Amino acid sequence: MTIDAHQHFWHFDPVRDNWITDDMVSIQRDFLPADLEPVLAQNGIDGCVAVQASQSEEETKFLVNLAQTYDIVKGVVGWVDLQSETVAERLEYFSQYKAIKGYRHVAQAEPDDFLNRPAVVRGIRQLAHFGLTYDILIYPSQLKAALHLVRAVPEVNFVIDHLAKPYITKREINRWSNFMAEMAKNANVSCKLSGMVTEGDSQNWSKKDFFPYLDVAFEHFGPDRLLFGSDWPVCLVAADYTQVKTLVDDYLSPWSDDVRAKVFGENAASFYQLGI
Repeated sequence: MTIDAHQHFWHFDPVRDNWITDDMVSIQRDFLPADLEPVLAQNGIDGCVAVQASQSEEETKFLVNLAQTYDIVKGVVGWVDLQSETVAERLEYFSQYKAIKGYRHVAQAEPDDFLNRPAVVRGIRQLAHFGLTYDILIYPSQLKAALHLVRAVPEVNFVIDHLAKPYITKREINRWSNFMAEMAKNANVSCKLSGMVTEGDSQNWSKKDFFPYLDVAFEHFGPDRLLFGSDWPVCLVAADYTQVKTLVDDYLSPWSDDVRAKVFGENAASFYQLGI
């Protein structure tokens, strides 16, 4: 089964979703599984993982409801307040929903040391008791804190969203690459091949802009710890779904069918325990 490991859904709210600025007007509207179903079908994708986009338990319940309603939604990455003293109780409550496979916080919007804060580390450590994963959404400047986190909590499986958003437009690669190499030394860390087109020149990109960063990901994580994700609908600011998938398809063209099967589904099914 082919899986897109990174999607978002929302009923657009200009206040709550104020990160969708006016230069992203193309996604200032509702995006729901009914919109995505034909797109996945056209691109040979069987299902997806829905990832939180806002910081509330209501968001988690919204995504769970979508997973219960639409067969294409194979798993959910939700949100809880990981810094709360009652995080264990909230995780226990949400454990009734089998669609929830992990959690995420929009750490890219936090100070660089956020993922290394004791309360955050304690909260993420609780995920291990429920067999849950954690998605790391950060910028390169936050990789140092993320590295401390994954070393401190080896019992949790982590995945780096969007290759940690390297500065592709600036063609900065060395410092990011060094940290990604260190991250990959931890067997509990995987990486999503996602979110690249919006980190490049959104109006004038070519696949050669991204291949050096994909080279780094493959060199350090290898084909067993890389997951394809489209980051739909955010990707629409820079590219349509087919362009995003084709970018990874083209990069993988020299690789075997076994590798392609891993990146386009098997790794996601294993990492998120999708049971498919």
